[in-house]
Amino acid sequence: MPTRAQRLRKNPTAPEIRFWRLIAPLRTGEYHFRKQAPVGPYVADFACHHAKLIVEIDGETHFIGAGPQKDAVRTAFLLREGYTVLRFTNHDVMTNPDGVYVTVLAALAKEPSDAH
Repeated sequence: MPTRAQRLRKNPTAPEIRFWRLIAPLRTGEYHFRKQAPVGPYVADFACHHAKLIVEIDGETHFIGAGPQKDAVRTAFLLREGYTVLRFTNHDVMTNPDGVYVTVLAALAKEPSDAH
């Protein structure tokens, strides 16, 4: 039986597909990103473990009900593990790809050079 991460990898959302294509220049360069990467009890949408960067692409469920509180607990865990966490909405990825890319690039530039 496939793991949760494997199921998520096989069924990406349109914004996740767009983000993956958007960061292609980074992935073919010196940064290795993983899709739907397990980190502790969570599955990060995208993770660059060497740079300690997590990128989350948040759909509508992240903003209603218990979503915001669950995200806060998750983010706190990831920060304690030493990761930087970037969150973009589906709308951000679909309508402002340049801004998303620049933000990811800036986060990667903050990492020590030996993290690559």
